[in-house]
Amino acid sequence: MKNLILTTAALAMSAGMAMAESHGVVRLGTEGAYPPYNFINDAGEIDGFERVLGDELCARAGLTCEWVTNDWDSIIPNLTSGNYDVIIAGMSITDERDEIIDFTQDYYPPTASAYVAASDAADLMGGTISAQTATIQAAYIAESGASLMEFATPDETIAAVRNGEADAVFADYDYLAPIVDASGGELMFVGERVSLGGGVGKGLRESDTELRDKFDAAITSMKEDGSLNALLIEYFGAESPQY
Repeated sequence: MKNLILTTAALAMSAGMAMAESHGVVRLGTEGAYPPYNFINDAGEIDGFERVLGDELCARAGLTCEWVTNDWDSIIPNLTSGNYDVIIAGMSITDERDEIIDFTQDYYPPTASAYVAASDAADLMGGTISAQTATIQAAYIAESGASLMEFATPDETIAAVRNGEADAVFADYDYLAPIVDASGGELMFVGERVSLGGGVGKGLRESDTELRDKFDAAITSMKEDGSLNALLIEYFGAESPQY
């Protein structure tokens, strides 16, 4: 799960930020660039695990929802300023974020981050490692002793390894696994996996407690009836962490 680190963000507390239910539609914000969590399909529509999950949670909560996309590096500021009502974008629950926004319970248990390189001789401790900007993975690399190369999009982090700019990329294992599988041996996992974050949840404005509670109840119902585990297996495989 991708993990955004924000050191500053202003909470816009205006009348226009009343809970989404007051105007009948809950707007779900996602990145649309992080498969299999969320991506734009060939028809130009938001797709992936979180699209299916989000639609089901809205149905169980009795909410009318619509989807919007937003760049990752501004996804929290645009939530707090009222451009949408919920973040559902592979966002891990962290103490840093929880100081700015609120979270539902997790809908994906904590998973590992991993390194991918073009050679098993890649220098992970002293080389150049690419990571998406404003993520916990980037923060981890910055403190590891390696040289951090940040990019705005996950695709660019992979391209940096392919073209030799970076020795390896550090990102969510779930994001990297299909890329490695499709690379025909060009890319490979190297080093040890690293556990980061506290599971993935929906992000909401701190004032939207009623909306949070409705989604919490819907997530609980999916955990209890096994449908959430079924989705995790469908999108991430039988070895994925489950409830």
